[in-house]
Amino acid sequence: MARHLITSAIPYINGIKHLGNLVGSQLPADLFARFQRARGHEVLFLCSTDEHGTPAELAAAKTGEPVADYCARMHKVQADIAQGFRLSFDHFGRSSSPQNQKLTQHLAGKLYEAGLIEEVTEKQVYSNADKRFLPDRYIEGTCPNCGYEKARGDQCENCTKQLDPTDLLDPRSAISGSTDLEVRETKHLFLRQSQMRDTLNKWIDSKTDWPVLTTSIARKWLNDGDGLQDRGITRDLDWGIPVKRGDEDWPGMEGKVFYVWFDAPIEYIACAAEWAEANGLDQSAWERWWRTEKGADDVRYTQFMGKDNVPFHTLSFPATLMGSGEDWKLVDYIKSFNYLNYDGGQFSTSQGRGVFMDQALDILPADYWRWWLLSHAPESSDAEFTWENFQSSVNKDLADVLGNFASRVTKFCRSKFGEVVPEGGELGERETALIDRLTTRVRAYEGHMEAMDVRKSAQELRAIWVEGNEYLQEAAPWATFKEAPETAAMQIRLALNLIRLYAVLSSPFIPDAAKTMQEAMQSSDTGWPEDLPTALATLAPGHAFTVPEVLFAKITDDQREDWQARFSGTRD
Repeated sequence: MARHLITSAIPYINGIKHLGNLVGSQLPADLFARFQRARGHEVLFLCSTDEHGTPAELAAAKTGEPVADYCARMHKVQADIAQGFRLSFDHFGRSSSPQNQKLTQHLAGKLYEAGLIEEVTEKQVYSNADKRFLPDRYIEGTCPNCGYEKARGDQCENCTKQLDPTDLLDPRSAISGSTDLEVRETKHLFLRQSQMRDTLNKWIDSKTDWPVLTTSIARKWLNDGDGLQDRGITRDLDWGIPVKRGDEDWPGMEGKVFYVWFDAPIEYIACAAEWAEANGLDQSAWERWWRTEKGADDVRYTQFMGKDNVPFHTLSFPATLMGSGEDWKLVDYIKSFNYLNYDGGQFSTSQGRGVFMDQALDILPADYWRWWLLSHAPESSDAEFTWENFQSSVNKDLADVLGNFASRVTKFCRSKFGEVVPEGGELGERETALIDRLTTRVRAYEGHMEAMDVRKSAQELRAIWVEGNEYLQEAAPWATFKEAPETAAMQIRLALNLIRLYAVLSSPFIPDAAKTMQEAMQSSDTGWPEDLPTALATLAPGHAFTVPEVLFAKITDDQREDWQARFSGTRD
């Protein structure tokens, strides 16, 4: 039994995420976690909400809530939506947890002792009206590049140009709207990543099995231009983890907090500590996943994320762990994804363009979305969601292939043999050939899943479903029954066992439909089909079953047109 530590990029707390966010990290991570559990392996699947930084404060200010209350409320919202999509986290934590505060301060102290943190004096915008320094996103103004009047101090959302706050025309505070701003000096801590460049290069060079997307982004940040730059790890904010060296105060850093991109990845580890506490386990329970001297040497650690998060996970977070000089488990494999675009453009959280996770669950069950998103995962290039493609995929793959097979087999059996598995005769040549083909396809499916080739896995799973339909068409038990009812009974016995097999194989992709099929077959045997002949004899003659409700309803043209219009504009 192998041990798999799996984390997905942690979603930011400010609002509900769209489908592009979901398919870029959490959903494929869940697919992999479910598959490894189904194979009988030990899995710890962790995710959290990312709660610190400027956006959290701004979002809370808009709702009039204290930022801590806002984050607590939105954590529950995101946890409920994750459950709605059947994301099987072992724990869904919070980066504002006491565990993350303690660990972040501890690692900062170790990095300081190693000479990898230095104090730097910077110039930053100060608001006299607000009596505080303003981080990039707290400053708004007119973009000097395109003239957009609501550009932020870090980037113009309209033209996407990267900006510094001092680039903005007519800058103003995003808090109060005041234009009474000035540039002042302030001190911050920087992680001396440049000192780790050779170590990181050697480490990344050793990851020969990583996706090209992951390594190309990492090497670009390492070697292009001036190479890997030192990075600020503190901010002048009220909300965040106070700057300390372990348990000790940090002279000159009073009133400052750690930058969100320093503490957020550390939450992966802290989340395991939260999981242990929530389950009444001691410190050794989580350390065996994260400390190599405590048993994590035999752990396979996989991270899932969108390509925009790759630099922090291939460089900054490893630099933090390696630089500490402690025995932390480093990631073994990073599965990164390109972007999912929406119907000819981009998803936009601020403009509400596209389908958001809560809206998706309001109109269709989770499996519809899980199947489309995973079977169209943006692995080798950006992908695009269109309502026409979504309708076609749901109707052809889920309704016509899988759903139709389960319905035809169970209804025919009920009408001719009753709601029990019929006995019939021995399997014939056609059935033996089918099992041989299925054996080849199941092994290929396993290989794609192990390699985290998400789209290839979906294609192979669909091909396995198709095998059952083609067998049914060729065998034609409804015709065979008239002349050879014993043969028809054998064919239907095999087909009923195929339904149970499909339930097991499909559970990582469409867990609700898989559960429905399993329950209809009245089977609690979810064992992975290591041997296909044995697996396809699990339901013995006389075993009772029920006819399941429609697994997947087809999407009508009227529904598609309604949704296409509804999700094209600005969200309320």
